[in-house]
Amino acid sequence: MNSSEIRQKFLDFFASKKHHIVPSAPIVVKDDPTLMFTNAGMNQFKDYFLGNKPAPWPRVANTQKCLRVSGKHNDLEEVGYDTYHHTMFEMLGNWSFGDYFKKEALPWAWELLTDVYNLPKERMYVSVFGGDEKDGLPADEDAFKIWKKILGGEDRILFGSKKDNFWEMGDTGPCGPCSEIHIDLRSEEEVAKTPGKELVNNDHPQVVEIWNNVFMEFNRLADGSLVKLPAQHVDTGMGFERLCMAVQGKQSNYDTDVFQPMIQFVAEQAGVKYEDNEKTDIAIRVLSDHIRAIAFAIADGQLPSNNKAGYVIRRILRRAVRYAFTFLNFKKPFLYQMVPVLADQLAHIFPELKAQQAFVQRVIEEEELAFLRTLENGLKRLDSLNETFKGNQNRIDGKTAFELYDTFGFPADLTALIAKENGFSVDEEGFEIEMQAQKNRSRNAAQTEQGDWILVGDDVPTEFMGYDAISTEARIVKYRQVKTKNKTEYQIVLDRTPFYAESGGQVGDTGFLESDLSKVKVLDTKKENDLIIHITADLPLDMEVPVLARVDEERRRLIQKNHSATHLLHAALREVLGTHVAQKGSLVNDKLLRFDFSHFTKVTESQLRDIEAIANQHIRQSIPLDEKRNVPIAEAKQLGAMALFGEKYGEFVRVITFDKNYSVELCGGTHVPNTGEIGLLKIVSESSVAAGVRRIEAYTADQAQDYINNQLEQLESVKEALGAQTNLTAAIEKLLSENNSLRKQLEQFELKQLTTLKDTLLSKSQEIAGVKLIAEKVEVSSSNYLKKLAFDTRNAAGDNLCLILAAKIDNKPQLAVMLSDNLIAERNLNAVNLVKELAKEIKGGGGGQPFYATAGGKETSGLAAIPGKAAELVKSLLAK
Repeated sequence: MNSSEIRQKFLDFFASKKHHIVPSAPIVVKDDPTLMFTNAGMNQFKDYFLGNKPAPWPRVANTQKCLRVSGKHNDLEEVGYDTYHHTMFEMLGNWSFGDYFKKEALPWAWELLTDVYNLPKERMYVSVFGGDEKDGLPADEDAFKIWKKILGGEDRILFGSKKDNFWEMGDTGPCGPCSEIHIDLRSEEEVAKTPGKELVNNDHPQVVEIWNNVFMEFNRLADGSLVKLPAQHVDTGMGFERLCMAVQGKQSNYDTDVFQPMIQFVAEQAGVKYEDNEKTDIAIRVLSDHIRAIAFAIADGQLPSNNKAGYVIRRILRRAVRYAFTFLNFKKPFLYQMVPVLADQLAHIFPELKAQQAFVQRVIEEEELAFLRTLENGLKRLDSLNETFKGNQNRIDGKTAFELYDTFGFPADLTALIAKENGFSVDEEGFEIEMQAQKNRSRNAAQTEQGDWILVGDDVPTEFMGYDAISTEARIVKYRQVKTKNKTEYQIVLDRTPFYAESGGQVGDTGFLESDLSKVKVLDTKKENDLIIHITADLPLDMEVPVLARVDEERRRLIQKNHSATHLLHAALREVLGTHVAQKGSLVNDKLLRFDFSHFTKVTESQLRDIEAIANQHIRQSIPLDEKRNVPIAEAKQLGAMALFGEKYGEFVRVITFDKNYSVELCGGTHVPNTGEIGLLKIVSESSVAAGVRRIEAYTADQAQDYINNQLEQLESVKEALGAQTNLTAAIEKLLSENNSLRKQLEQFELKQLTTLKDTLLSKSQEIAGVKLIAEKVEVSSSNYLKKLAFDTRNAAGDNLCLILAAKIDNKPQLAVMLSDNLIAERNLNAVNLVKELAKEIKGGGGGQPFYATAGGKETSGLAAIPGKAAELVKSLLAK
């Protein structure tokens, strides 16, 4: 049974049990501040468990893309070394939202594994929750009794600890006891030696958990306490890769057809044989695993970057490049070549990667190129520190190792590997101290203390009224306090609201909550899963009386103009540049619109003019808004609506149309009633954001008019300054020509001055122990002229020259040291050592080569002491 058949049999089985099959949510989480990535199949259903939103179906099943490389669930360091840990993996799952519970879920799990997949019953063990005194929870006797009946005895049932048999998504949120199913894949000989029951949950590579049935009964609060959920739910998760290993009778996930196409491709390209060498095997597994996480994260909208989720993806990518570079000898980008293999393999179940294959490849290739340069620079840095290491007992100190990590993005394990190859070691403890210090700084800067929700009224879902109204009477449902380092805020949930919560690139509304007793300003509105949260600095005086929720109308109006203009801009981009253009991010506020899109080259000025003209043409046509709500997703796609990659759409969607032949998009934001209200769109910048991603910023309405007027005013000022009221271009060209001519004359003059200065320096040479020392403060206009003066003087002086120059350039002190080659070989002088010592006078530092080195500093007053200090320093060195 191949992996595609295994996956389909799971979905078909639960469809036969009246489960609705839903698509995978994106791997990148956008509306849940507690998560960066989807780390479990239940993430997209969190609100159903909490009761924040009614579930559209009582039973669902799917396969979910998951990523576990950060936070509580972090498997990164095990990936490649063992047979069953992964970064990105598929989680097969079935859920019940207040419908069935243990007595249905557990028999179904056993039926699927034994009757459909024909896994041997005698090789499977189950575990149930054994209770926990701290939380006051008893052992799960109900699950035990059900399993005892299914198995016909209790020999293969284990009571597990809270660690193993109480599932929690994170520090807070839905949770509950769970029952795991484990399978023993060892040989008959090994089974005879050691019973499988003894190896359950002991990290044995062939005795592994394949399915976890979680019984969601509780919600973990911020204070650590547990409260009962409104209803009992079932949340199961079965690792697809492990299931394939079991069904296909393999000893490793990597031996299944989930990974083998990728593994064989990498091995062939690297010119090695898989299962021939441990180090290359680990590297091949790392690449075959990591490319899945990297590619799907990018396809779902998360570009590699230096912070948050983007940094996690960059870290995974760099870890893969490090293994490819070190163990498989890939010195040029290679990971991007793996994308087509993966995209073809999973096109039938995850078509989003195939649809964006070229874009994903481009992003990965550029990231690889950047890090390979980093590797090269880091290696040079290590080479330059060789002498330092030798003088420090052949050990790289923790601070230096951390500098390589922090400045060059050099993984600590790569530093250790290269150091070992050169006979060094790394102060790992010192590195960890530096790393922890940085984490503490970041944590202290952004520490947030979030309280639990306090109910005021009935905990009902918020009804959003914002498409039709900017104010409405509402009641406060609940609130909580949030403390950061510098302030305290409150988050308020209403039973109904006109406030739009930040999402889809559109910023959250501001406004007021008003009653007869008080008026509280809403500073922002955000979404947490499906909660609409109003952020305030204060609470209303009486939380139980109705309030008037009123949006800042003028600000909302400007936001709507920019949002609708974004749709028109998107359509214009596709018309001018091609249908490959797809939204990769946006920001819509009351000041501007910012639109990121996939495109591989700079947008030319001519293209920008065409794009702007097309968008403005549709603005002037005053096209009325065609808004359709609760449209079945299939019908919306038939209408031609563009769905954004990385967005999670339900069964019913909202379609925004401005001319059915021009702009049709799925969108939850607010818009103008007709395009004429936008007034004008003016593109003000176009730039690169990342590989294959461009960014346009634009103004609309009054902001656009103000921008144009400002540009015209500047143009008039330039005309007036140049005295050119008619042909400004000719006047500028004349000015540039005159400027170039004067610059050449000035350069010639300065070069003559340098010749004179060189002769003056040579006349001031003093002899010290056979060395011609010239140490002077000089006046030059640039660093390039200082360098030229040094080289010209050396060429004229010949052997035995020690030249030390001090200059004030652009109000900053600079030093230059030049030595004749024979002084380096015969007198053991070194320009780098000299310049570093002299730089102390100007509170600076420098470096270079043994014959020529430079330094900069902060203290220009120290330049006067350089000639005297230089003479003393050279005398002392020559006297040794």
